[in-house]
Amino acid sequence: MKRNLRFYFALFFAKGTALVLKLIRRKGTSMPGSWAIILCPDFLGRMPRPKTVIGITGTNGKTTVANMVEDVLADQGYDFVCNRSGTNVNTGVASSLIANSTFFGKPKKDLAVFELDERSSPKILPYLKPDLLLCTNIFRDSFKRNAHMEFIVDILNRYIPQSTRLVLNADDLLCSGIGEKNPRVTFGIDRLPTDKTECHNIVRDVTVCPVCGTKLEWDLVRYHHIGKAHCPACGFRSPEADYRMTSMDGEAHKMTVLSGGEEHIYPLPNETTINVYNSLSAIALLSEFGLSPEQISASMDKLSISETRYSEEEVGGKKVILHLAKGQNPIACSRAFENIRDYPGKKAVILFLDDYFDAAHTVENTAWLYDTDFEFLNDENIVQIICAGARHWDVTLRLLLADIPKEKIAHLRENEQAAAHLSMEEADSVFILYDVYTIGLANHVKEQVKELLGGQKA
Repeated sequence: MKRNLRFYFALFFAKGTALVLKLIRRKGTSMPGSWAIILCPDFLGRMPRPKTVIGITGTNGKTTVANMVEDVLADQGYDFVCNRSGTNVNTGVASSLIANSTFFGKPKKDLAVFELDERSSPKILPYLKPDLLLCTNIFRDSFKRNAHMEFIVDILNRYIPQSTRLVLNADDLLCSGIGEKNPRVTFGIDRLPTDKTECHNIVRDVTVCPVCGTKLEWDLVRYHHIGKAHCPACGFRSPEADYRMTSMDGEAHKMTVLSGGEEHIYPLPNETTINVYNSLSAIALLSEFGLSPEQISASMDKLSISETRYSEEEVGGKKVILHLAKGQNPIACSRAFENIRDYPGKKAVILFLDDYFDAAHTVENTAWLYDTDFEFLNDENIVQIICAGARHWDVTLRLLLADIPKEKIAHLRENEQAAAHLSMEEADSVFILYDVYTIGLANHVKEQVKELLGGQKA
């Protein structure tokens, strides 16, 4: 699209808004982009794009993967635009482009890396036209936005430009099937000792062959519909991955990846299954961008999972662990619960699962609780569960329906008082699970727990 008077008015107004926000020391990271799109609805289509654009989307893991990719590129000396400090919808992308452009909108940098909300694809992809697009996975998410996976798959199929090269999860039959006409590579994980042949999750969104409708036979199940399957009727099966993790050494924090007929060893910041996928997807994307295995490995060796997603600290001989569990996202919460179950030792758990905005302003749809595997918390090594917040009665009911003994459960309305109900005599560690918008609350309660354990306030 050509630039017109309306575009330039929107651009100048947005740049002025950004300047005012800077002068009054306000962040407002998406506000300039919001004004630009209000004043010029097709602003992204008219805004000049950098020469190379990388997009990262998917239901779960996209923020972690985007951060990893950006950290590796920065370590390798690349200068690029990104929306790390902004939002992953169209207004955040617009704000990032505006902030990194000249007065008349010319890009200051040749490379852009954007985390992209999959639901916002119609407002972003046709205009941004990524050269490379990674999709981490496709799951059901919030009932308000994208609880139906085929809805999201249809959106991506309709709006991914045919020129975009895709990097897809071979172990996700929903993800690996998008953009059938697009050039693509895939990534996947070979059989792990923890793999199963039956699904132990409440939710499994892929059960029949997408070609003929016959019930699929599963060669291995990792979690939900992540695994490898085939159709006994028509021969359809999970694709062979171009980037395969063939082995993992948890003690050395290393993994071996086979690609192009050669094996390479890469650092592994975190050994939980979802973070193995995150690391593997970042390796595949960076390789397709053009980095060598040696470059990727050297930079990944300096990485760790963002502390806004996961962190551990030892206080008084016990572990205090922050673990993100996205509100209203049954898959993300189920993964967090299984991680807690599998963590060694006796554990206490504090749950802050309310959606931050719903709890403050509206009514939360609690149906997602019944898609979530609270049964993973019914474990003899989980000795106490505290649920706090506006929906504490709903969460307590779900815990009881998971057959968790009521004497293990404490619940209260006031989030800030959760730590006072901890009983750490039996527990070796305490997990604090929080929503993406309540990291401040989680850190505040973490300090209370540290005081309780005899630590010092930070």
